Amino acid sequence: MMQTADKTDEVKLNGRDLRIGIAQARFNRSLTDRLAQACKDELHAVGVQERHVRHVMVPGALELPLALARLAETDEFDALIALGCVIRGETYHFELVADQSAAGVMHVALEYSIPIANAILAVENEAQAWARVEEKGRSAARVAVEMANLMEDLE
Repeated sequence: MMQTADKTDEVKLNGRDLRIGIAQARFNRSLTDRLAQACKDELHAVGVQERHVRHVMVPGALELPLALARLAETDEFDALIALGCVIRGETYHFELVADQSAAGVMHVALEYSIPIANAILAVENEAQAWARVEEKGRSAARVAVEMANLMEDLE
């Protein structure tokens, strides 16, 4: 019988020996820059060394999966992080970008068997994005480190 997690489960957030790749979308740059800074600050807080973080930029959220795949192909990283922000506009394009970028990120994670923390915000407006950007950046860092450690434990 499978057990469920509870508050007593220990989360392994030691990033000391981990190598992390970050792919950031430039679209909505002020928001994605803040996501990246919060993410990097949290990676540092959990022990990931700055020299073990590779940060690349792409034009927008739809380009993130390709950059993540290339990073995964190098076999140099224990986990990857996708950073982006998609804000609803007046057309269907929002749904396409939000859905396809998320599906692409998941496809890369499964194809390369590498944890990818998906921090691509999909929001109704800029105010919602600013309200979430700090925590989403920190959360992405914690997810990447926790999942990298879990993958190591499962080997």
